[in-house]
Amino acid sequence: MRRTQLYLDDNLWLALHASAQARKTTVSELVREAVRERYFGNREARMKAMQEFVGTRQERAGEADAVERVRLLRRSQRAERLARG
Repeated sequence: MRRTQLYLDDNLWLALHASAQARKTTVSELVREAVRERYFGNREARMKAMQEFVGTRQERAGEADAVERVRLLRRSQRAERLARG
């Protein structure tokens, strides 16, 4: 763990201090928690996002590689454009 120094205006410090007392923790812990949530997201949200992503790839397990998929999409769009044209 590394130590850092922050300059907080009086209103922010008072709000953090009151919140820390109410939660029986420290201002430092509140700041670390806020930084984790802001820059890393909360753990549950990250886990859910990863699980949803893994699920999307499983649905396409037998599908062609990405280059072939793009070519297929382009062909289908080209045919639609020509039909409208």
